[in-house]
Amino acid sequence: MSHNDTPGDTDLDQLTRWPVNIGRAAKLSGISPKMLRHYETLGLLGDVVRTDSNYRQYSLADVHSLRFIRRARDMGFGLDAIAELVSLWHNRKRSSASVKRITQKHLDELAQRIEALQSMQRTLGGLMHLCPGDGRPDCPILDDLAHPAGPCAKAPKSGTKLYKPATSAAPLRNTP
Repeated sequence: MSHNDTPGDTDLDQLTRWPVNIGRAAKLSGISPKMLRHYETLGLLGDVVRTDSNYRQYSLADVHSLRFIRRARDMGFGLDAIAELVSLWHNRKRSSASVKRITQKHLDELAQRIEALQSMQRTLGGLMHLCPGDGRPDCPILDDLAHPAGPCAKAPKSGTKLYKPATSAAPLRNTP
């Protein structure tokens, strides 16, 4: 088994009659035919052989490249980084430092995105805590979304409430 294979792929690859059409290549790589064509137009696959009738014919090496691309996409790499990684993967004279640099940049970007998501989570959690979730129309979540620069966006991290809940002095009434 080469470094490109996953354990289940080797047996299927050996049983497959190569080259294969786009539908079979898509199925073997786990990529839709539409995305496969897209990756080809971006130059991630190089030149794909075509029949006299202009049908694409994918080799085992093409399918391995598609699996590599799919795995890189699953790891969140962007297409520019994937293009570099595919090129490095095919270049036996590559420097692992180049691969590490691309990966470090991606890790840094992921850390920034995670921090942004955690910030959103904290903000929404705080707003959920402030929302009474009752039958009244007042809603601090909607108020914050309507005025993101308002007090909720700059809410202190303490337990200070920025939203006044209903009091028993003002009961809700359903009047016809």
